[in-house]
Amino acid sequence: MAAAVARKPGRAKTAKDMKRGLILDAARQVFLAEGLDGASLRAIALAAGYTPAALYFHFDSKEAIYAEVLQDSLAQLGHRVEAAGAPAAGAAERLNAAAMAFFDFYAENPRDLDLGFYLLRGGMRPKGLGRERDEALNAGLAAALRPIAAAAVDLGAAEQAAKLLMVDVFAHAAGLLLLAHTKRIQMFGASAPELMARYVAERVGLLQRRTSDADLEA
Repeated sequence: MAAAVARKPGRAKTAKDMKRGLILDAARQVFLAEGLDGASLRAIALAAGYTPAALYFHFDSKEAIYAEVLQDSLAQLGHRVEAAGAPAAGAAERLNAAAMAFFDFYAENPRDLDLGFYLLRGGMRPKGLGRERDEALNAGLAAALRPIAAAAVDLGAAEQAAKLLMVDVFAHAAGLLLLAHTKRIQMFGASAPELMARYVAERVGLLQRRTSDADLEA
């Protein structure tokens, strides 16, 4: 009897986690279709098979749901970037692999890019999800990008220079991904993956030359 009682909290937690997962899966589809502004708790509840009141046992607002959906996406991105750089032998290879993994993740999952930039029906000036949630999500993005900066430091870049390189990679990837996602890049007969690979190779080569020159001067 005692053993049965001991298992109940675990079962309850599993059921709660399953319900939470169902809500998040349904919410992702609603957000992809309607965007943050167009989505409603009622629509999310309907898609998940629950009543709107039931959602409040798990989340206090649609912004809280959106933040968790996006945090899950950023966690997947972080795992992808970290895993790509891990097997590489040298710092240059790790930098190249991590930067391209960031680009490839969003190239393969363009709707995650929409979620990340709140683009769906939200325009280019999103309201945000509240200060604390925005800060947590920004920290998640920074963590996903960190292997790029770490590899740059190992390649000889100063910490601030490595951080700026990380920002440059993010900005360049975001621009190319947006052009690819909207198909505007076809106007130029260009390939976003090829342009990204060329850019990363150039930045890695430049950093290697600077490090080599610094070693010679020393």
